[in-house]
Amino acid sequence: MKRVGILVGREVTFPESIIKSINEKGEGKIVAEMVKVGGIKMDDPKKYDLVIDRISHEVPYYRATLKQMALQGTYIVNNPFWWSADDKFFNFSLANKIGVAIPKTVLLPQHSYIKDITSESLRNLEFPIDWQDVVNYVGFPAFLKPHDGGGWKNVSKINSLEELWTEYNQSDKLCMTLQEGIEYDQFVRCYCVGQEKVLIMPYDPSKPYLSGMQYVNVDDYLSPELHARVEKDVITICKALGYDLNTVEFAIKDGIPYAIDFMNPAPDAELASVGEQNHNWIVDSMTDFVIKKLSSEPAQSEYRWSAMLNPAQEVKKTAKKAATSEKKTQNKKAGTEK
Repeated sequence: MKRVGILVGREVTFPESIIKSINEKGEGKIVAEMVKVGGIKMDDPKKYDLVIDRISHEVPYYRATLKQMALQGTYIVNNPFWWSADDKFFNFSLANKIGVAIPKTVLLPQHSYIKDITSESLRNLEFPIDWQDVVNYVGFPAFLKPHDGGGWKNVSKINSLEELWTEYNQSDKLCMTLQEGIEYDQFVRCYCVGQEKVLIMPYDPSKPYLSGMQYVNVDDYLSPELHARVEKDVITICKALGYDLNTVEFAIKDGIPYAIDFMNPAPDAELASVGEQNHNWIVDSMTDFVIKKLSSEPAQSEYRWSAMLNPAQEVKKTAKKAATSEKKTQNKKAGTEK
């Protein structure tokens, strides 16, 4: 029997629904429950085969616990090591390099620092910032937002250099980005599960966050061509970042989908917020992902230490790669001889 743990915060309906769905479809071979943890010993054995993480980004103890679970062989959705290292400015830079449309974005130094940081600590920092160069590149309107934030927290719309200074001066110790504001014709938020299944949802970011009014069910909201491009970009982004569960937001202007936010490894899935149709889709899709993952070969992410802990398995992988490489070489030689 395989065990699945759900690690949650304040949400209610998603954990209840996913546990019920996995237990029904798992038919006793795969069972799901809420994770319970206390004092974690460094050599505690594996308790769960897979854990769905919904809260560790806000609770450091949970994040450290998940890393220990990963060491013991638990598959974590999403990878706690990469999630810890990830940030939105890197995301924008990466997506731009792999061909996804991204609004012009600038990373800004923090306005304030912890007490032990002095002027000597910041000798590599250009001062003052060339603000005119920044705004010439990004333009107005723009959005000032944290480089690793979420939930539309600490986000300000900027229409002038004076507004930028005012908001930046209030950002305290947050590291901020300034991003070109896309005056969109359409806006969508997309679930992505397993780096392959995508649900494109018409979305109104002007409505209050988590209000239940942001998600709008509209048939044929995007043209077939635009739908295909958005779906392709979502999968491209999630494969590049390695997230098994994520949402990607696009502001669409003149037929071009600009990806403006896609570091959401614990996306909102509450019934009252996303609506019944979207809620059911994410529950069903995550259930299918979990069952597929646990029904095939052992579910385990690739980590640097994997080869040291499982040398026999690593030898098999190396041999397989060598055989594949040899076969390709032979095929190439055969083609040349012809």
